[in-house]
Amino acid sequence: MNASPLVQTEPSGKAKAPAARVQVAEPFTVVIFGITGALAGGKLLPALFSLWRNDYFPHSFVIVGVGRREKSDAQLRADLREAAQAHGGLPAELGEAWDRFAASLFYHRADFAVAEGYPALAGRLQALEKERGLTGNRLYYLATDPEAFPVIVEQLADAKLLHREPGLPWTRVVIEKPFGKDLASARTLDQHILRFLREEQIYRIDHYLGKETVQNLLSFRFGNAIFEPVFNRRYVDHVQITMAESVGMEGPRAFYDRAGALRDVVQNHLLQLLAFVAMEPPITLAAKEIRDEKVKVLDSLSPGDPGDINRWVVRGQYGAGHMDGEPVRGYREEEGVPDGSTTETYVALRLGVETWRWAGVPFLLRAGKRLAERETEIVVGFKRPPLRLFTRVPRDGDLGDRTCQCMDVCKCAIAQVEPSTLVFRIQPDEGISLSVSAKRPGMQLALQPVRMDFRYDESFRQAMPKAYERLLLDALRGDSTLFMRSEEVMAAWGFVTPILEAWHQQPSPRFPNYAAGSWGPAEADGLKDGCQRGWRQP
Repeated sequence: MNASPLVQTEPSGKAKAPAARVQVAEPFTVVIFGITGALAGGKLLPALFSLWRNDYFPHSFVIVGVGRREKSDAQLRADLREAAQAHGGLPAELGEAWDRFAASLFYHRADFAVAEGYPALAGRLQALEKERGLTGNRLYYLATDPEAFPVIVEQLADAKLLHREPGLPWTRVVIEKPFGKDLASARTLDQHILRFLREEQIYRIDHYLGKETVQNLLSFRFGNAIFEPVFNRRYVDHVQITMAESVGMEGPRAFYDRAGALRDVVQNHLLQLLAFVAMEPPITLAAKEIRDEKVKVLDSLSPGDPGDINRWVVRGQYGAGHMDGEPVRGYREEEGVPDGSTTETYVALRLGVETWRWAGVPFLLRAGKRLAERETEIVVGFKRPPLRLFTRVPRDGDLGDRTCQCMDVCKCAIAQVEPSTLVFRIQPDEGISLSVSAKRPGMQLALQPVRMDFRYDESFRQAMPKAYERLLLDALRGDSTLFMRSEEVMAAWGFVTPILEAWHQQPSPRFPNYAAGSWGPAEADGLKDGCQRGWRQP
């Protein structure tokens, strides 16, 4: 069956690769810690299956899942097939192809914290690699609770399963977010892991960086001479970055209640998006040059006064409300959430980027659960034209060639220039739109906003790779461009940690302070003061 209208398949069920293809050149082994979790079943294995089916993999490879439960290889394959069908979008008709893919999928039982399980893992890997003719190239993926990250890396090193020295066979480790819970813990984790791995071997993943529109930010900005010159303080009034979720609590409740929206979303997703919007052109598109420019942006973030944090940061927690006409519970009523929890499910903040390009331009960031719509987007709001040419235009025949004399109470005005906006839609419908003012047809000179819209699904008649597909392929190829370097993580935590500390020293607002189905606390509207437009409600 075809993966998309333009993807042809061979009789085996695997998709034929187009002529130009970026593939994994060498045989490899992927070892996934936390194979029985939701991330592995819903995201990682469907992504690996899609890469295999579309011929991105070499002929020989092995995937070994590590978990604490008793399970056979056959049971793991059946469980992951069921999870992929339920959460990963695996069509039922691809079951036969999945079975061929799953022949390279194996299970190893081990307690992540117990050293005795790792020599057995080493023996299992060596046996499988010898059987399949593999050379020992290994990608370890830590899809576990964050507390297990340092333990797993140390135990792998003690069992001689990590090769620190450059050369073949290669060893790489993908670490899921969150990387620490504040600046101090992130530094401790980083120092611990760097005892056993080189920086180039560590792939700190943020799945948002695998989304097509995020990657297209670079192409759009630096590949179009008409846009790059206006991405600066002279023409841009403000920038908004929104990650709105309509869902409430999904996934691990305990983790989210410990983390909150600031740690879970702002420290990684939103600050990474900001870095792509505000960075300077890199010398080349190599990973080092791109990440160098992102670090400069994160180092240039200018927060408000930590002593008056409520003037530039707003936090909220949703209460009961309605979504799609149906009543929904508040956060504190969700299953597994402690009574009286003060965890924020919404955060909005205003900050600056103190570079020559962006000095004085407000950056407005917000993220929240149980908001009115599911939408992630970047909005670049441009300034109004400097002249008031269109603010007072007489009706036909009213004044002839005479100048309007109505002054500030002009009743002749029928046109108003709205500021132009450039919107990068990241989800759910990826694309880019530009809003400009144009004359409305008719005898009067009346302006109204019009939108020029680009959508991936309409412009490119082919399926877009999902975020984890792109990132896993890059990790297997050794391309770290879309992964976070140590300096990026520390710079982001360096900005976020003072906010956490200030919150810790003051009582939380009277939660809940926004209703499910709304756009968050009313106090967030104050962050837009001085901007020519308010929050854009998609």
